[in-house]
Amino acid sequence: MTEHRARAVMVLGTTSGAGKSWLATALCRWYARQGYKVAPFKAQNMSNNARVVQGPGGGAGEIGSAQYFQALAARCAPEVRHNPVLLKPEADTASQVVLLGQVDDALSRMPWRERSEALWKAARPALHELMQENEIVVIEGAGSPAEINLHANDFVNMRTALEANAACLLVTDIDRGGAFAHLYGTHQLLPPNERALLRGFVLNRFRGDASLLSPGPEQLEAMTGVPTLAVLPMWRGHGLPEEDGIFDDRATGSGLSIAVVAYPRISNLDEFQPLRNTPGVRLVWAREPRQLQEADWIILPGSKSVAADLAWLRAQKLDAVINAHAAASKPVLGICGGLQMLGEALLDPHGLDGNAPGLGLLPLVTQYDPDKLLRPAELRFVTGLATPWQALAGIEARGYEIRQGRTAQHPDLPNALPALKTAEGEVIGWQQGSVLGCYAHGLFEQAAVLRALFGQEAPDLEQVFEGLADYLDRHFQPGSLAALLGGTLPTLS
Repeated sequence: MTEHRARAVMVLGTTSGAGKSWLATALCRWYARQGYKVAPFKAQNMSNNARVVQGPGGGAGEIGSAQYFQALAARCAPEVRHNPVLLKPEADTASQVVLLGQVDDALSRMPWRERSEALWKAARPALHELMQENEIVVIEGAGSPAEINLHANDFVNMRTALEANAACLLVTDIDRGGAFAHLYGTHQLLPPNERALLRGFVLNRFRGDASLLSPGPEQLEAMTGVPTLAVLPMWRGHGLPEEDGIFDDRATGSGLSIAVVAYPRISNLDEFQPLRNTPGVRLVWAREPRQLQEADWIILPGSKSVAADLAWLRAQKLDAVINAHAAASKPVLGICGGLQMLGEALLDPHGLDGNAPGLGLLPLVTQYDPDKLLRPAELRFVTGLATPWQALAGIEARGYEIRQGRTAQHPDLPNALPALKTAEGEVIGWQQGSVLGCYAHGLFEQAAVLRALFGQEAPDLEQVFEGLADYLDRHFQPGSLAALLGGTLPTLS
């Protein structure tokens, strides 16, 4: 038995979408604010929202966006050990496996139950290393820890909790109803040794007078021995992207209307959170023609399955509205997969995504390559951009690329105008009329881009993280978060 420095605090949920990612991010900043050296950890995430971070040997890798934000909240550099396994859904029954930042095709083809042990063998050392190097590791679970049909193969929840001897919080979304039953049922379905790790319940997204909850929390504690440590009021404006890539269908804000096409395999939608936070901007997730017809801007975001999402877009009759929007010289922006859709054709000689005709709004052709390109990017918009994108001319920005497509000018069509270049001079963005497409994710997270396009800025991430920590101070029982660290230092077997 080897003694390790870190204590582990883990956030479990009664369901997906209960508030795990949000609460784990807030805890990362809260503990960092107390002066601790903090790191996040999630053994396995399933999401098409990913960020490019430091990988083994100094190269680039990708992790789930939630752990990227948690690392920033913890005041540490995001890296692949924070999320050693990332599953990127490609269809209802298939996911791409990203192991320590890199795609693993063999594991991607392996059945789920068989591959879980192999994935845990890769995730476990990352947890040990983070525990050795830090004072606190804030761990996020996945879904529910009490899925008894999956329990034997689930390493993301209680196997990780036991490995780290974590003090566990169990959070539930009271706005959905049935919160006390969810908490009690989850507690009862866990084996006694796992149940013993639960240190507190958290009621999330509560509306109204918290005194009306009594005697529910008291009765629940009498039945389980676990206290309710916090009742968190509904707070939609905290500033983080929706957890686990779940987007909120409610339109936000007022003023300039921006419609993001919400196809089934949408990816990296977290990069649009700054638009939700920007004054004078109304963000809409669009799935039907009417929502696009009412928009001032249309954005085609990234996609994990571009050809399939393009077919869906056509089936919904969104293509005609997008073409009409462009013909009326209204802004259309395509990012990564969205850029590829705007071109003339998708070519897939290796059977990676699918062949398809594009929307024909940019004179470009995309061919898919087996090697995924992952890189952070220093960017500059070219001078001389045409309306309506001229305000971006000359602006420097940072972003990141995650793609297997390689895009080039169609040889038989007039050239598109270069719009965005990397620091090395490579063109990764093109314009034709009011249509702009680029491979750079994260542009709306740049204050200079928001100022140029909207004359406004969104709150920066530091403001968001500090607001999250302040929120915990207001709503957790005094001393309860510090008490989670009590006792002897944990040991890992």
